[in-house]
Amino acid sequence: MERQILHVDVNNAFLSWTAISMLKKGSNLDIRTIPAIIGGDESKRRGIVLAKSPIAKELGIKTAEPIYFAKQKCPDLQIFPSDFTIYRHYSNLLYQLLLEYTEKVERFSIDECFLDMTDYLGNRTIFDVAKEISQRVKKEFGFTVNIGIATNKLLAKMASDFQKPDKIHTLFPQEIPTKMWVLPVSELFMVGKKTIPKLERMGIRTIGDLAKQDKTILIHKFGKFGKVMWEYANGIDASEVISQEEEPKGIGNSITLPKDIQNIEELSEVLLALSEQVAFRLRKQNKRAYVVNVQLKTKDFVSYSHQKKLEVPTDSTKTIGNVAKALLQESYKGEPIRLIGVRVDNLCSKKEIQLSLFDTNKEKQEKLDQTIDKLKEKYGYNTITIAGKMNLNDRIRFK
Repeated sequence: MERQILHVDVNNAFLSWTAISMLKKGSNLDIRTIPAIIGGDESKRRGIVLAKSPIAKELGIKTAEPIYFAKQKCPDLQIFPSDFTIYRHYSNLLYQLLLEYTEKVERFSIDECFLDMTDYLGNRTIFDVAKEISQRVKKEFGFTVNIGIATNKLLAKMASDFQKPDKIHTLFPQEIPTKMWVLPVSELFMVGKKTIPKLERMGIRTIGDLAKQDKTILIHKFGKFGKVMWEYANGIDASEVISQEEEPKGIGNSITLPKDIQNIEELSEVLLALSEQVAFRLRKQNKRAYVVNVQLKTKDFVSYSHQKKLEVPTDSTKTIGNVAKALLQESYKGEPIRLIGVRVDNLCSKKEIQLSLFDTNKEKQEKLDQTIDKLKEKYGYNTITIAGKMNLNDRIRFK
């Protein structure tokens, strides 16, 4: 029996969720109806467009371009800060709704999920379920989603990226030649900007061209990634939908960078931002961690990691950040990095560990973290950040 997979992707998540939050707080302005963007801190010269309204898109504003250029295109452009507390809230609402349909729900990112409906359809069709999910999300939460229907995760994701917004698309194996092979090779999942010129020099301009290329040639040229590209171009993907564990064994955050970074100072700043989020989530769950792990993925999709076991478990932002930075310095090989992450493992309950009565520095740090957490919960996640830390929003994975 062929699998029945859905990919649910929130349309313009950051801007939509910000708009809904503002409206619920009494605002008369729906920022989805004006030239508006969600952006980083323009004053730090790293300010870039994270999300844009439909009108802003019509004016030529592009995701990931500097806010400075965006404002040149539209002087009246309204800029709103990102708020990951709000985003996590709506992401969780969506996740809980999807769990009503199947136990097999995988969070692929903050604004997209895979569902394996193979054993959960009953007397309904996959189309019935997709339509119901789409209608419920719009009615209950106020935002829209695109849904892809297919027999594997890759095809479902490709389908959901067809015409937007608020659409349901299929991409079954028999539809690959007419729906997927005609697309530019740049539209294929995992094919990055630096790979495209190399493929074009081989005469490969469409996904169909890639699918018909000799696999051994691709492997010789691109290594293991060549095999992955060929399989994806032919709609081959055997990966399972991995449901979230109820009790996490670890907590982590990772970011696919909008462009490769080769500067260790910039990478350190990203790590500090990620460490702050990880530590915040640890404290929210009343957990501490014995292990800090730094994960890196190069532009060639080679992954490696480095970890350290602590003598005393921690939930301290400062400690996790310092350890992560030291691990980066020990492990970084100098190549361009595409993805970077921080993860803590071997969690224990906070109640299991007591601070030494004489450890005043840790007590002070703990009180500081608690104070900052309260301010973040009351006024928003970005209210206070680590001094000198780069704006994490400038490194987020763009949609």
